[in-house]
Amino acid sequence: MDSTEYKIHGIPEVRRNNTTAIGPAGVLSDQIDSLLYLTKKEIKMKNLKFVFFAILALALMAVVVTAQSPEELKALAAKNAVDTTVLAYKAIGGGIGFGLAAGLAGIGQGLVGSRAAEGAARNPGAAGAVQTMMIIALALIESLVLFALLIVFVKL
Repeated sequence: MDSTEYKIHGIPEVRRNNTTAIGPAGVLSDQIDSLLYLTKKEIKMKNLKFVFFAILALALMAVVVTAQSPEELKALAAKNAVDTTVLAYKAIGGGIGFGLAAGLAGIGQGLVGSRAAEGAARNPGAAGAVQTMMIIALALIESLVLFALLIVFVKL
């Protein structure tokens, strides 16, 4: 068919030799690629900031866990210096261990939520099944954090 035949039949004309692709809102595909590159770079820096602040929070939790009143420290020092050291290391280990468990569980829950939203967006018909599986996964992840908290309190 010729382009005039397309116009006669009401079919829109398609130009196959056009090398420049036009994206959303008239933005050229080269510009979209450069925007995506900048976005990936910004995401990488944002993830780096999250890791830094997570490590900082864990370090601060370990300091808070070991905080004791002066009376408790004197009583422990009077008993035995070895007992004090062991109790301090238990508290530090418990704080760091639970901080890691809670932090990694938070990352896992975030990934589960984002993947569920992505799956529901791709297939809206299966959104109910995806939501059910997401809630079960979130409950299992949260139960692991509660078990970690229980272990910390039992062992200290």
